[in-house]
Amino acid sequence: MYLLGVTPPAIDGWRLEPLGELSQMVLDAPLDEPDGPDVVALTPAHRADVLELVALVYPHYFRERTMELGRYFGIFDDGRLAAMIGERLGTPDATEMSAICTHPAHTGRGLARRLMARLANDLFAAGQQPFLHVAQHNARAIALYQRVGFRQRRTIPFFALHRPPA
Repeated sequence: MYLLGVTPPAIDGWRLEPLGELSQMVLDAPLDEPDGPDVVALTPAHRADVLELVALVYPHYFRERTMELGRYFGIFDDGRLAAMIGERLGTPDATEMSAICTHPAHTGRGLARRLMARLANDLFAAGQQPFLHVAQHNARAIALYQRVGFRQRRTIPFFALHRPPA
């Protein structure tokens, strides 16, 4: 189980693994959406494509049923999922943008920016503030998010809680 925030108390038999610090970033205004390829709503029929992409570029925190946590969108190129974005957790006023990733063969084309603008603008239209979490060591992603218009809200400790062996 993954946990964000204050260090949880010790739980008999369970192992707590610190995973570092995350930057929680928020977006305060809608984005200009650049022109580009069609953005497709991803469905369970796309699950294999999604799992293949995240296994390549975002392997740690995406599981078989993660797509059930929110809406997911992607851009395909020649039948292959080139980039994707989704929603994961939220509050009544804010929704996390998650699994923002681009296949290495398709980086530098503005696909992630297009997806971020599409989802962020949809969230703003629904009265939600977009936010995201990114590992502080992921300087490339942080720079992209800042260029788009995200700002750091706070730093949050990140943990994995491991179940005792059965």
